[in-house]
Amino acid sequence: MFKFSRFAAVVKARNLEFFRDKSSLAWNLLFPVLLLVIFSFAFSGDGRAVYKVGVVTQLIENMNDSHPFMQTKYIDFVQYQQPEKAMIKLEQHEIDMIIDLANNHYWVNEQSPKSYMVEKIFLHDAGGLKRMVTTGEPIRYIDWVLPGIFGMNMMFSCLFGVGYVIVRYRKNSVLKRLKATPLSALEFISAQLLSRLFIVLFMVSVVYIGCNFFFDFIMLGSYLNLFLIAVAGAMSLISLGLLISTRSKSEELVGGLLNMATWPMMLLSGVWFSLEGAPQFVQNIAEVFPLTHLVSAARSIITEGATLQDVSYQLTVLLSMTAVCLLLSARLFSWDSER
Repeated sequence: MFKFSRFAAVVKARNLEFFRDKSSLAWNLLFPVLLLVIFSFAFSGDGRAVYKVGVVTQLIENMNDSHPFMQTKYIDFVQYQQPEKAMIKLEQHEIDMIIDLANNHYWVNEQSPKSYMVEKIFLHDAGGLKRMVTTGEPIRYIDWVLPGIFGMNMMFSCLFGVGYVIVRYRKNSVLKRLKATPLSALEFISAQLLSRLFIVLFMVSVVYIGCNFFFDFIMLGSYLNLFLIAVAGAMSLISLGLLISTRSKSEELVGGLLNMATWPMMLLSGVWFSLEGAPQFVQNIAEVFPLTHLVSAARSIITEGATLQDVSYQLTVLLSMTAVCLLLSARLFSWDSER
């Protein structure tokens, strides 16, 4: 039977262990700050050089047959089901033009040099569509990449911070001693989840608030919605780390498994570049990773002002991943052996 007093005791012990480790505490504070400083200097302008055109209400498979302009090389054509979302991206210079063939018009941003160039190419190849105009300042690359940096930092903290701790406990016979107590596997797993969740959210909040004084990050959505997405994302990543470390007492094996989980997520979860316009099979692979949904939802809230309803799909996926991984971890958990 789940008992709160045992659960709370493990949470307190794990938190004290982390905050007394000064080197780990310093690294978790300095690493995301260092990344933000590097990217603020390295990508002070627009970090993406490829022209990108949004296409409203058109199927990707039929775009080449819909309009001669769609056959232009070196331009990424991205489908948007919601014109409002495409308009926000055009205003923020994330895409360079919008074509709406159903309503027979196209949109350009008069403050965007790339939008100007794409329009010239479009009018050279084919015209006939009504010209519509919008304006808007470009979003800084550091604002765009911010959710990816914090998401990646959360990923490493959640996976390695939980995985190595569990293996160390098992290797040092700490779990073997706990097995002799009334503590159940579910209580222990849940306590590790809550402890790491508190640590991760505390560290991310401190770093975000501190860096915001220097970089003045954009925020078009709600901080509460962003916090809830961060909670759901951290829980899914922590539960994945718990699942990976449920059996093994080999640090080398768990390290390899954790690296096998983190590197694909870091490369294919939209941390450094947008997945819009990427091959469909790449987008399908990215859907498997919790970091993809965390970064996507956080970026939508920060740069587009999305609500929880707008990111309900990502939120549902993250909570579902958490439930599945947590239940499997409790079911497969081993106190003192590697099987």
